[in-house]
Amino acid sequence: MRNLVAGADFGSDSVRIIVIDAMTGERLVKAVCSYPRWQKKLYCDAAKNQFRQHPQDYIESFVQCMNSVMEQLGENRRGELRSIAIDATGSTPCPVDRRGVPLALLEEFADDPDAMFHLWKDHTAVEEAKEINEAFSNAKIDYTMYQGIYSSEWFWSKILRTIRKNERIREKAWMWVEHCDWLPSLLIGKTDPETMYRGSCAAGHKALWNSHFGGLPDRECLESIDPYLALVYDRYGSKPQPAGTCAGVITREWAERLGVPQDTIIGGGSFDAHAGAVGAGVSLRTMVKVVGTSTVDMLIEASENVEGKDLRAYCGQAEDSIVPGYIGIEASQAAFGDVYAWFAGILMWPVRELINKSQLLDSETRERLVNETAASLIRQVEQKAMLINDTDIIALDWFNGRRYPNLNDKLKAAVMNLGLGSTAPEIYHALVMGTVFGSRHVFDKYTASGIKIERIIMVGGIAKKSPFVMQMMSDVLQRPLMVCNEEQTCAFGAAIYAAVAAGFYPDVPTAQRALCEPFEANYYPIAGNLARYEEKYQKYLVLGGFVESVT
Repeated sequence: MRNLVAGADFGSDSVRIIVIDAMTGERLVKAVCSYPRWQKKLYCDAAKNQFRQHPQDYIESFVQCMNSVMEQLGENRRGELRSIAIDATGSTPCPVDRRGVPLALLEEFADDPDAMFHLWKDHTAVEEAKEINEAFSNAKIDYTMYQGIYSSEWFWSKILRTIRKNERIREKAWMWVEHCDWLPSLLIGKTDPETMYRGSCAAGHKALWNSHFGGLPDRECLESIDPYLALVYDRYGSKPQPAGTCAGVITREWAERLGVPQDTIIGGGSFDAHAGAVGAGVSLRTMVKVVGTSTVDMLIEASENVEGKDLRAYCGQAEDSIVPGYIGIEASQAAFGDVYAWFAGILMWPVRELINKSQLLDSETRERLVNETAASLIRQVEQKAMLINDTDIIALDWFNGRRYPNLNDKLKAAVMNLGLGSTAPEIYHALVMGTVFGSRHVFDKYTASGIKIERIIMVGGIAKKSPFVMQMMSDVLQRPLMVCNEEQTCAFGAAIYAAVAAGFYPDVPTAQRALCEPFEANYYPIAGNLARYEEKYQKYLVLGGFVESVT
């Protein structure tokens, strides 16, 4: 039988593909391919918070990666592939022409960053987001009621910013398309923006599509911001569909380029974090927390349990996102592991400067010494920090602004109670507390709103590599934590969507029960630790209130 399905995860740096047996969950082959232009930092300007990705990066890396997994399967098994589904970062929209072709694939726009995909972390549209938020929150319907303050990272903000600064894009861009919607549409040859696949995740969380509104925010409201947005409204197309939907069958051209059977089913796309939640085992009363450079907390809930609750300050909600048939709920911290990386960079600065200026070492030795020191430094600091029983230092985690509760991109971090005796391990300990307290602030708002969370599944590099952070998280949240072992959780979740799209399972929960790993708790709250952290948490809240009042 043709039981094989593939999940492709388009992350910020690379595409990762996994092929599994849809009946047993066996992971057969996988591959990772980096985006060549992105690796060279082309089309980006970190000083301006501009992060753009060329569509050709996605195409080339996907073809290379898919050919790699098909080659690994071998001649005897490649014909057994039945379906493919993808996930991608978001909101990552791109301007397209009337045919649905990204403008950057046209010769006249080939090197124009505004014609490319605007990566999720692009923050060039802060002022436009404020304008949109003002219009949405004061319209005849409060269009922020399910997502909260509108973000510069999202669909409408990025469109408004670009068409106002680049008249060529305004004239040529017939429509804008999210990455997770464009790729499946490309594979099935249905890229007409008015009829193409549009996924519930991107539509609900970023474009604010909701059945309560009858669809998108109304045309009149969008036109009041800019007439171009009203055109986007007119051309948006039909009702969004959830991941796990069969979007169509791959075209002959793409089947040949990827080396897959010509009747391969293509599933509808999703956001990467949402696919990761599915791959990790998200379910009712089970939260999946992705802990990496930033965090994403995901839950699903029956619509009747959130109806009438004002959760906008604490999380975003969308119909049929994450798991079809439920309300998908997400919140996040804009910086988590990035905070630790920042501190490591501070500590490494003098080391790097001294080594690189040394006349006693050759260039190869200098480079190796810097790399080896950087790789071990934060581990050494963390080992010392684990031995600290208490510290008066309090840190905020807002190094990249605050997403939840109450989005504010302009907020900055702060550290208090530093003294001449403060050591690097103590400061690191405080930074870890700050990031964990940020997680608790979100978590407490969930539970205070009546959302029940009995299990927490942790996903990501920090979850696997740092017992110190995980134990503190368990103590502060007062919940057992289960660490997901799957290396490619997002790609695996996309493969689950592919299995549903191909008809192997009637729905996502059924597929999860058959394919996701069983869990036992890796960390339990330690009795007595909560009281020790509670005092520090209250000071964290006070510090946050003060910093916000003077920002």
